[in-house]
Amino acid sequence: MKFRVDLKIFIFVILFLITNQVKIYAMIMIFAIIHELGHLIAGLILGMKPEKMEIKPFGVTIQFQIKREDYMIKIKKANFLEVKKIFVALAGPITNVVLIMLLILSNIFNEYDKMIMIFSNVTLIIFNILPIYPLDGGRILKGIIYIIKGKQIAEKYIYYISYITLIMITMVSSISILYLENIAIFLAVIYLWGIQIKEHRIYENRKILYDTIEKEMKKYDYENIEIPIENKVN
Repeated sequence: MKFRVDLKIFIFVILFLITNQVKIYAMIMIFAIIHELGHLIAGLILGMKPEKMEIKPFGVTIQFQIKREDYMIKIKKANFLEVKKIFVALAGPITNVVLIMLLILSNIFNEYDKMIMIFSNVTLIIFNILPIYPLDGGRILKGIIYIIKGKQIAEKYIYYISYITLIMITMVSSISILYLENIAIFLAVIYLWGIQIKEHRIYENRKILYDTIEKEMKKYDYENIEIPIENKVN
């Protein structure tokens, strides 16, 4: 499995050090790693092979290698592979929910540290269930639409849903930043826009491919093809 560290993380660490929020940031990163372990365990249980792990400014991501056999299973059993992906995406937020419950029931930490840890997990849940691809919420929503409407429509819908959600978050966050004066909110929004710009390029390239295939298909008017019927001699 390949391992990579996004160097922008060091810029985030410096900014959080300057604003005296490094403890919260460290907690979020620790629980983000545990969150991702939930994805990893779920993927391994479902027979998926981890291909790449990357530490990013607001968490950790694991990419799984999809075997050709899995695609064949998907073809034979409808959307079996997509259901597996949905379960893997759900595993991360569920891990954070379990951690919150354990923290509430435990007496190991003092109240202040416990509140920071619970806050970190709640933040990760809210952040990851946003319907923005490729966050967990976006992956789950895309998988559901994929099963109902198909791949091309799922990619189109999640593309627009991601943009609309991000615009709404940016508007609400702008007001929150003015009142709370919290740099973490600003950095999170910038990070999400960076993800969305990257996904925009991927979607545009796929859209060109889909449009090209559709144009080629339109050249053939299957409905107007006459199939000759042989006359039977009695």
